[in-house]
Amino acid sequence: MINVIDESGILAISTRLQRLADQLRKDGQLIYKANGIDFEPKWFPVIYTLYLKPVLSVVEISMEIGYTHPSTISLLKELEKEKLIRSKKDKLDERKRLIQLTEKGKTLVAEMQPVWQRMVVALTALTNTKNNLMKAIEEVEAQMKTLSFLERERQL
Repeated sequence: MINVIDESGILAISTRLQRLADQLRKDGQLIYKANGIDFEPKWFPVIYTLYLKPVLSVVEISMEIGYTHPSTISLLKELEKEKLIRSKKDKLDERKRLIQLTEKGKTLVAEMQPVWQRMVVALTALTNTKNNLMKAIEEVEAQMKTLSFLERERQL
């Protein structure tokens, strides 16, 4: 069924991407649940980043995942409450907090790794279309680094 948003074309790209992201997140949560894993997909960027880079400051995590500092702090608070991460003060700079996975967090990552492998296969099949979505996203992100949506509109 086609709706107004679908018919509006490029004007609704943000809404369409949000809809797609919501569906992927919802399905991701169902995949985790079906595999007996208690995990919120919104936690993924932080958990995966700390899996690859075991000790990072809050600012470094924020930069790695591309979220604002307040959004990152909010996620970190949730993960700390779940005992998946812990923080400690940097010995060289006491204002800086260093974040790392707890043993519970490391165990969770180990449980998720086979699921992530299957997710990669399923997502690759899903996005491997004539106009490959991941390639298109990378191209648009690169374009926006050169000249943002706002800057392009201002030039008209």
